[in-house]
Amino acid sequence: MRIRVLFVGRTEAGAVKELVGHYHHRLGHYAQLEVVELPESRSKDVVHRRVEEEQRIMKALRPGEWIVLLDEVGRTFTSPGWARELGRLRDRGARPVFVVGGAHGVTDAVRARADLVLSLSPMTFTHQFIRPMLMEQLYRAFNILQGTGYHH
Repeated sequence: MRIRVLFVGRTEAGAVKELVGHYHHRLGHYAQLEVVELPESRSKDVVHRRVEEEQRIMKALRPGEWIVLLDEVGRTFTSPGWARELGRLRDRGARPVFVVGGAHGVTDAVRARADLVLSLSPMTFTHQFIRPMLMEQLYRAFNILQGTGYHH
């Protein structure tokens, strides 16, 4: 399965970057994973910032991709439920792309373009911290599908 992950802004050095790299490596056993870091807007105006980042996100999306936007008000799954959903995408030959917006979120246009708005938690996390969480949940889902015992 081919998966792309679009992060707005660079992944900060340190523990976050290490964890993203750790799970990126581990996911290589299950999927061809491409992580793309889109430039974060430098505008001080939040509305202008979101619009600039929207343009970068939309330009990075490819025809035929199945877009999953991470957002705190999205649909929630249990880990086994998420694994089943990811398995259905895999079995249909879908090409998912996961979008993690910038520090101030995304525009309604990006939200409307998503095929699924996904919440990893109803709590709010920084756009940096959610990165390793997403990668780990993808890894966990593939392990559930393979029955490896990682999820217990």
